[in-house]
Amino acid sequence: MGRRRGPDSGNRARRRRWRRGALAALVACAVAVPLAGAGRPRVPAPAPAVLAPPTAATLHATYAAHRAAAGAAARTAAAHGYRERAAVDRQLADSKRQLLSFDGRGPGLVTEVFGELAHADRIAVLVPGSDTGLDTYGRFRAAALALHRRLTDDAPPGTRTAVVAWLGYETPGTVSTAVATTDRAEEAAPGLRAAVREVRAVVGPRPRVSLLCHSYGSVVCARAAAGLDVDDIALVGSPGTGARTVAGLRTRARVWAARGADDWIEHVPHLSAGLFGTTVGFGTDPLSPAFGARVFAAGDGGHSDYFAPGSTSLTNLTRIVLGRTQAVTRD
Repeated sequence: MGRRRGPDSGNRARRRRWRRGALAALVACAVAVPLAGAGRPRVPAPAPAVLAPPTAATLHATYAAHRAAAGAAARTAAAHGYRERAAVDRQLADSKRQLLSFDGRGPGLVTEVFGELAHADRIAVLVPGSDTGLDTYGRFRAAALALHRRLTDDAPPGTRTAVVAWLGYETPGTVSTAVATTDRAEEAAPGLRAAVREVRAVVGPRPRVSLLCHSYGSVVCARAAAGLDVDDIALVGSPGTGARTVAGLRTRARVWAARGADDWIEHVPHLSAGLFGTTVGFGTDPLSPAFGARVFAAGDGGHSDYFAPGSTSLTNLTRIVLGRTQAVTRD
């Protein structure tokens, strides 16, 4: 007689079918969904300033050069009828802004510093997810400002803090082929490594540097992580990293992960497959025990709420940056 299949066997078979179906849907999405980024305006602007890597002594000259580049980009954008972009560029050219880099062409790139980087003891580098460019930079900047305010309020006496908002890559559109693959992350990783090296060149080896990575930005951080001179890597709202485990990131940093209770990213299938020379999907859920990250509480927020003032996630991210790891609350 053949062996009878119990209910557990049937459940496993259904799960396997569900996984295959989900993977097929993911692959189909990656192939068939029109690229949202194709509709982004290719705004003209002068080529970015070419400068030597900044040091503590040259930092303010670096800021001034990139503000001047933002001013030139504003004039070019206005001359070609891109009034909203021109307004953003003019804001970035303001004398109070601290720009480590700027490129006004196309969707645009910028790295902005909040706080006195040259004197900081605790530094957070923020890496954004999809649909972030100069035209939507305000929301990314708001997250960086919220974190810096909280760090300033919570830092012990004598501890100085800074936040580096790194929009150093052309992010994929949320509804696009690019957002389902690791390609943009592979392209972005060298730039993120260079940005961390620049921060270290300014602050030296002793200050604590944390990498805070949101959504698709967590894929970028994973691709850049190997050997990176940072103390902590926090993945929030992550679809996965492309690595099966923390060990696969090849980093000495502590790796943290969190997801808000109302974050839609929870429903993205944690699968991956090779397709036409790239990888579609991002594999293991960073919150799963199999991945091995330090899972921390993020509260009830949604996908865009991790840096909301007063939120559980912002509280815990602040503790991670300040090195108060024992105070981080866990799920």
